[in-house]
Amino acid sequence: MERALYCPECGFYEKEKDKVGRAGDFYTSVSVGPLFGELLGFQFALWFAQQDLASLRLIEAGAHDGRLAADILNWLKQQRPEIFARTEYCLLEPSPRRRQWQSETLAAFADRVRWADNLTDRTQRHSPAPFTLIFSNELLDAMPLHRFGWDAAKRHWFEWGVAAEGERFVWTRLTPAPLHGAADGGFPELPTDPELLDVLPDGFTVEFSPAAEQWWRAAAQSLTDGKLLAFDYGHEATHVLLPERPNGTLRAYRLHKHVEDVLADPGEQDLTAHVNFTRIEQAGRAAGLKTETLETQGQFLTKLVSVAWQPASHFGGWDAKRTRQFQTLTHPEHLGRNFRVLVQSRGCNS
Repeated sequence: MERALYCPECGFYEKEKDKVGRAGDFYTSVSVGPLFGELLGFQFALWFAQQDLASLRLIEAGAHDGRLAADILNWLKQQRPEIFARTEYCLLEPSPRRRQWQSETLAAFADRVRWADNLTDRTQRHSPAPFTLIFSNELLDAMPLHRFGWDAAKRHWFEWGVAAEGERFVWTRLTPAPLHGAADGGFPELPTDPELLDVLPDGFTVEFSPAAEQWWRAAAQSLTDGKLLAFDYGHEATHVLLPERPNGTLRAYRLHKHVEDVLADPGEQDLTAHVNFTRIEQAGRAAGLKTETLETQGQFLTKLVSVAWQPASHFGGWDAKRTRQFQTLTHPEHLGRNFRVLVQSRGCNS
């Protein structure tokens, strides 16, 4: 999954700039229009207004082509120029090719934006850390994962691996999975309740992403005063063992169509799986963060818009175009229900 998506030569996210939107392979909240970024800018400004600090640091991870950053910065510049003047925007991006695409999109903000390879990059630690917001949109769902299946006959869990069969890749059953997790704590405990296992069909599959949890933990540990946010496809742990998901949530998309074979044509299709937000939240809590909200995107944005619509908010004019974008971002049949929003914080005024 990591190679198929991120290989510098043939990875899905490396080969073409325009993978998102009508002419691409999938939609995101950003491709709906600028409203998503404008609302995030509004929310960031509200949080910053609560702090008695001289500057605001925004760190975006997984910025794709930079459009979300442009929408946020445009809104801040137009509606909150005093905050814009004190804002430092950092994009976490290890790929030189994607950095180039982002720099083209953000050319108007060249004096405001910089890049870092990762959270520990020294280039983002040249000054005392101000109030910091670390955020991502559809980042965790594209991180490599592990798939575990139930062997009903042998009554044990195994890990799904990938093997070559002729000219194609196929799934193969690996050795039995540890029931109580790996020594480094990377894997979870798999279900052991006899009554539950008696009804699980053979091959029933669950997924876990130690990479996503480790990234969130590292982000939490780097945060001294601020908030950590994620917008992503996902669910909570109680929704992992659902009858309608016998094969888990790993999916492939190409030209806006669901592709049945996720192993076909590596590098030519997007791969994504639901984020287990219960485990992500636990990783943040273990690093000392406080959870402020875990809810659907529809709930989060609806509450935010109720504030933006107040005359004193000075959000900006609201027209039919913004209304249509808001409906797409929040409607349960579009992006409002399947997306979750997790906000955790440390040290700041909530």
